[in-house]
Parts: sequence; structure tokens; C-alpha cells
Amino acid sequence: MSTPKKILVITYYWPPAGGPGVQRWLKFVKYLPEFGWRPTVYIPENPSYPLVDQTLAAEVPAEVEIIRKPIWEPYQLAEFFGKDNKKFKAGQFDVGKNQSWKARLSIWIRGNFFIPDARVFWVKPSVKFLRKYLEENNFEAFVTTGPPHSVHLIGLHLKKEFPHLKWIADFRDPWTEISYYKHLKLSATSDRKHRKLEQQVFDKADITLATSFSDAENFRRKGANAFCITNGFDVNTASKVVKVNIGENKKFTLSYIGMLEQLRNPTILWKTLNEIITENENFKNDIELKFVGRIDDKILHYLENSGLKNHLLNLGYLPHAEANAEMWNSDLLLLTNFPEETSKGIIPGKIFEYLATGKPIISFGPADSDVKQILTETQAGKHFTYSDEEKVKHFLLDKYAEWKSGNAHANTGKIAQFSRKNLTQKLAELLGL
Repeated sequence: MSTPKKILVITYYWPPAGGPGVQRWLKFVKYLPEFGWRPTVYIPENPSYPLVDQTLAAEVPAEVEIIRKPIWEPYQLAEFFGKDNKKFKAGQFDVGKNQSWKARLSIWIRGNFFIPDARVFWVKPSVKFLRKYLEENNFEAFVTTGPPHSVHLIGLHLKKEFPHLKWIADFRDPWTEISYYKHLKLSATSDRKHRKLEQQVFDKADITLATSFSDAENFRRKGANAFCITNGFDVNTASKVVKVNIGENKKFTLSYIGMLEQLRNPTILWKTLNEIITENENFKNDIELKFVGRIDDKILHYLENSGLKNHLLNLGYLPHAEANAEMWNSDLLLLTNFPEETSKGIIPGKIFEYLATGKPIISFGPADSDVKQILTETQAGKHFTYSDEEKVKHFLLDKYAEWKSGNAHANTGKIAQFSRKNLTQKLAELLGL
């Protein structure tokens, strides 16, 4: 048996961080040894995570070497201006009339003083440490994964000093094409700096990874050697959840799992649900709207003051395994994206765990999105724009009728391509190019 090749994974998000961002490389690290690669993981020692899930630590393979080095983050300064600024850690923003002067000032400071983001102070000490570490240890490749995109700046420095190492720059979200980029209140100089740094990463990385088909295409147009490896679901995790599935719900349960922010608020859905419960007494008696995760306070306030107030079940953030169980114990799963056309390449990570349940999915976002492509290919649900009111209403009533009649059935066709193990094999093939 050949000796495994060594790969260094440089990431900000790692257990006990919660949320979908940590899942991608946690799973790659888990399965890479099966394809001839031995990963070492470099992470911050004292990170400021927006969500924490201690249960994910159990999924870290015992044999993986983890290197930790301190980081300084200025989020305490941001939170001084207002508690809502804690959202910055997760790339969230108040928008429109919900944005206070303190929030506007904090966003301006964040966008113009911390380029590309507030984790930039980890770059210099990391480069200093890793330069010595890589000199003393034999590696074939290293990975930087962002956001935070400041992690890619570590990659830029290391590639310059170790040109023989293969550099994989993994973009879980785009940099300048992400929807909230235009909300950063950037000066022309700051905007140019962001774009220049992004271009340097595209130019210098041996492989640029995107999590969506559209993002990979956009990156290639900018000169990157880009490939798409989507996120996925773990077959082992899914099989464990099935065993705790409690069966049929007494309510027609529409669930959202994850973090729901104002920029992805499906107001069309709330309006349509309110209409149906005023017109259909059976639907009114049966509907339950379940949230698992963090829902923006202002969205929650709206729902609690609407006709849906007596149909809400807000469970808050749950450990990953429990959140997955709540997916399986739902009848319809909600997925939302930013409405702008520039966001059509965003594929929320939770869609793959949704797919593993076989439960129908209702999705909102720009037309002809990558999510629509996946839902169409797998026949797992329907994708709508934020103006498809009548189509949304018909879909909801159709799914309710199926549930009421007992004719709802699981659909798990054509999803094996999205298993974490198959995706890791695809990664290993790229590493071997």
C-alpha cells in the first residue's frame, strides 16, 4: 500500500463551530484518507464563532492532527456600537429601515478598515508559523477555505514561498459577488482593494473550488482554474437519523432549518400562508411553521404579529444531529436565497441534507438558479421567485392535499452524487491532476 500524501487544511471554521460552514471540510477530512490523502488541520485557537455545536467535535477523526494558533478579532468593538452587530460574524446585516445609524457606521468600518474581513489579523502570525511548519514537514498540497476570505491571503503568501505545493482555494461563498458585498458601504479604493486581492487568489491558486455550477463559471471568467464540488450529505449521518424518526406528524409541518436573515426573508411565503389560513379552515387547523436555528428578531417579530402567530414552533438552535432529526420529522422543507440574479449560483448547504430526507422542498430565489437545477434533476421539490404568488399557493395546497390524504411519499432518486464520500473522491481526483 502506497504512503498517503499529506495535505494541510487551513480553515477558520471547525468544531465546535456550528452551522453549515463547518460541515464541508469536516467531511472532506473524514473521507480523504480513503483516497490516499492524510490531512492536517490548521485552525484558530480562540475563535469568535457566531454558532457553537459541541456535538460536532465527535465527528473529528481521532487520528487527524489539529494545529491551533491564537487569533485577535475586533468584534467586541463592533458590538460596542450595538448588540445587532453580532450578526457581522455570520455575514448578516440589518437592511433598509431596520438599519440604525450605529449599524451603518459599523458596516462602513467593517467594509473599509478590515479588508477583506475582520479575521485579517490572523494572516501575518499564521504565515510566520506555517512557513516554518512547512519547511520542517513534507506536504504535497494545502487548502484555504473561505469565508472568511482573509484565509486565502495566508494561501497567497504560502504559495509565493512554496511554489511546488499545490494550492486549492476553496470558496464556500463568493467574495465580491456575494449578495451582501454591496451592503458594505465600500469606498472606491476599498472596492478596488477587495477585487485586486480576489484576482490575485484566482491567478495564483492551482485549483479554485466553488460550491455551485454558476460560481465556478464566474470564477473561470475571471481567470481561475475553477471546478465545482458542491456540498452534500453524509450517508452515515442520515442513516442514524432515520432510526430516531418518530413517524407521521399530527400537523402539516413546514420547516426551516438554519439561519434566516432579512436579506433572504421569504415575505411572499408568509403572505401566501396568511391568505390560505383565512380561506381554508382545515389548513388553518393543520398547519405548523417550525424554525430550527437562528431566525432574525425582526422576521420573528413580524410573524408573531401576523395571522401565523398561533402556528409557530420556534425551537432555536439545536445540535446538528437533532436539527437533522427535525428535518426528517417535517412534511415540507423551506429553502431561501437572496432575490438578486447575481445570487443564482448560491446553493445553501442544507439542501443536500434536505434531499437525503426525501421530503419535498419549497425554494425561493432568483429564476434559473443552481438550486432550481438540482431540484429539477432530483425531482425533489419546486423553486420559485419572490413574485410567483399564485404558483406558490397552488404548490402549498397540493402538498397539503397529499399529506391530508396520506399519499405523500419520499423521493430519494438521483441523490447519490451528492454523498460526502463521492464528493471527496471527486476532490481527490482533482488533487491528482
